[in-house]
Amino acid sequence: MKRSIIFLLLIAVSFSISPICVIGQTSGPARNEKHPPQYGKPFNHVPDRRDVTIYQVNMRVFSKEGDFKGVAKRLDSIKALGANLIYLMPIYPVGVLKSTNSPYCVKDYLGINTEFGTIKDLRALVDGAHKRNMAVMLDWVGNHTSFDNPWMKNTDWYKRDSTGKIISPNGWNDIAQLNFANADMRATMINDMKYWVYTANIDGFRCDYSDGPPVDFWKQAIDSLKSISTHKLLMLAEGQRPANYAAGFDYNFGFNFFEDLEAVYKKNKSVQSIDSLNVVNYVGTSDGQQTVRYVTNHDVNSSDGTPLELFGDKKGSMAAFVVVAYMKGVPMIYNGQEVGTPYRLKFPFTSEKINWATNPDVTAEYKKIIAFRNASNAIRRGNLTSYTNQDICAFTKETGLEKVLVISNLRNKAVTFTVPAAVASASWKNAYTGSKTTLSSTVNLEPYSYIVLKN
Repeated sequence: MKRSIIFLLLIAVSFSISPICVIGQTSGPARNEKHPPQYGKPFNHVPDRRDVTIYQVNMRVFSKEGDFKGVAKRLDSIKALGANLIYLMPIYPVGVLKSTNSPYCVKDYLGINTEFGTIKDLRALVDGAHKRNMAVMLDWVGNHTSFDNPWMKNTDWYKRDSTGKIISPNGWNDIAQLNFANADMRATMINDMKYWVYTANIDGFRCDYSDGPPVDFWKQAIDSLKSISTHKLLMLAEGQRPANYAAGFDYNFGFNFFEDLEAVYKKNKSVQSIDSLNVVNYVGTSDGQQTVRYVTNHDVNSSDGTPLELFGDKKGSMAAFVVVAYMKGVPMIYNGQEVGTPYRLKFPFTSEKINWATNPDVTAEYKKIIAFRNASNAIRRGNLTSYTNQDICAFTKETGLEKVLVISNLRNKAVTFTVPAAVASASWKNAYTGSKTTLSSTVNLEPYSYIVLKN
């Protein structure tokens, strides 16, 4: 949902899970479950949550056709980029009553928006991704529905004001706020989430506005979803409550990382501010839980601008992405980012299309950066030591015998970086070419340039 909600979310940050408050409802399988037969063979190559590179697909802008088939045609390109988890924006029918044609205004949790195709087309897309060893995650809009969703016949499933009128959350007048004190609504929603695991063989969910529903609902839902023993499911919270991790989410969303990075580029904020986020974003994590970081997504691309606009054109945006991909967390790429799309893909995403022939040099650089991430255990799983200063993001990642050094100039000016003695004295090779590199006590970096070395 839109970034304007982030300030509301910060107020609601919670560091513990509240007890389940619905009488008679416990975590675990929802009541009266009925599921369709399992379609296909469950995918047994879902990546470890630490090793993920997410690729966000917005069907409406992705291809000329704007449908599942248009995405399926480019699966080889997504694979070649280095992504291993495809996240599809909402696939469900969009409400008409009070509508702004938002994909996040869901008319039917068990239906498919006909503009995207059929269940057969979705299955073909998922099958094609699985054949290429890529998992697929669906966007789940759990906080609210459209005003013409069949659920509206159950008025107690929605929050109402003192006059009995169903309310909208946060001024989003096209959607109706669900009532998470209602056990039947919760059980039905969990059942509907499971439906897609069985019907389309998907591998997890990105949960929209996840800091809206109570934490205990997500624990109930995730416990129930993960009781499907045949599937390994990845769960991404589009939220930043530390309690989301204890609820069972694999990932929180890097809202504040993106905002901080914007301020570094646009307001000359100290690059050292990233160091504090590397602590704050990991409060409550365990067993490799991660923050998802990015330089663009469907919201900020539409509202704030493209990576080229926000982060210093091609060179500056790549210097930023190196930090996103290598420092701490898992990276997310929004479709079109990898070709340096120079125009915004504006809500409700019905006017612009991506030109995949744009900027092949940008695509090559993304491939290079992601390929090294995929090849490096130190980058994906290593211990972080930061040497960052006001202008330069510099750090090492180390695990076992592997050590990587990253130095990225996030300023549109030449900067001289003083290299710590222990780092300068080590033996290094260029991470991309393998050529031997000798460091002196200082390194001169051109505007928006970066260096990646390995031992």
